[in-house]
Amino acid sequence: MTEKMPVDLDALARWMDGEELGSGPIEDAKLLGGGTQNILLRFVRDARPYVLRRPPPHLRKNSNETMRREARMLAAIADTDVPHPRLIAACPEEDVIGAAFYLMEPVEGFNPTVALPPLHAGDPAIRHRMGLSLVEGITALGAVDYEKVGLTGFGKPDNYLERQVARWQAQLESYREFPSWPGPGGIPGVGKVARWLEENRPETFRPGIIHGDYHLANVMFRKDSGELAAIVDWELTTIGDPLLDLGWLMATWPQGDAPRGGGAVGVTPWDGFPSADELVAHYAARTSRDMSHIGWYGVLACYKLGIILEGTYARACEGKAPKETGDQLHASTIGLFERALRWIG
Repeated sequence: MTEKMPVDLDALARWMDGEELGSGPIEDAKLLGGGTQNILLRFVRDARPYVLRRPPPHLRKNSNETMRREARMLAAIADTDVPHPRLIAACPEEDVIGAAFYLMEPVEGFNPTVALPPLHAGDPAIRHRMGLSLVEGITALGAVDYEKVGLTGFGKPDNYLERQVARWQAQLESYREFPSWPGPGGIPGVGKVARWLEENRPETFRPGIIHGDYHLANVMFRKDSGELAAIVDWELTTIGDPLLDLGWLMATWPQGDAPRGGGAVGVTPWDGFPSADELVAHYAARTSRDMSHIGWYGVLACYKLGIILEGTYARACEGKAPKETGDQLHASTIGLFERALRWIG
């Protein structure tokens, strides 16, 4: 393996022989870019295109288990109407190419945070449709009966909402292992938001599948319309409260005419995209879930995502991540908590 090709293609071909996935050499192997640290390799074998997904070369503690979970989720939703990359085969073993991996069909589409094609950039109506179809993706996902598709035991839905604040408080405290991190004092309202979440938590919820990191950077759209082509990057998927995916959209959705900043994930041009209130209304019209506490899910998403991003800042303070990246993400954390404080009043 080399830095340029972090997959042993000969070993991969031998494994594919055993899975009866074509024959002959692997051709046109090309690494795909994106916002993920995981590796995406597109190639052709026997005239059929594939995309391989594996963890980064320097494995994290849970990298292989994450790959196995992603593959299990894609297999489970194969016969649903959730737009997703189609799973071809998975290798849970780590000894074939040095990590667990899976193969999926290439998605014909584009990620809007990279750039909008001329069709989408030139038509506000298409951009409006992009926002609505984005919501329809998680409406469909949240409607899947996770037990019927074989995902019993995939997550821990019991007391899911009750565990959230304590779980992320502990995560924030764990950053003290980096002595150069100035601590949580630079995050506005971190204690106030936590208390509000505990005091206003919904009493009940209906468990379902959640993507876990749902925003414009983790989807692909069709090139010929505003329809969703696929939901991608399933690293954080689990069984929990699907309304948190909508809360995540609310937390990351640009406010006003600014497509980026403060934790927002937007595209340019931004005019035409629905408002956050329109997204919530569109979801509500397509679900039987209780939407009366949707504001709580938006605040929880700000809290959770802000703490996740602060982790990179803490590592950057210690010289374990680029300073510029850490500073940018710390600014996003501040923006997310400021948004949460506005919402709770």
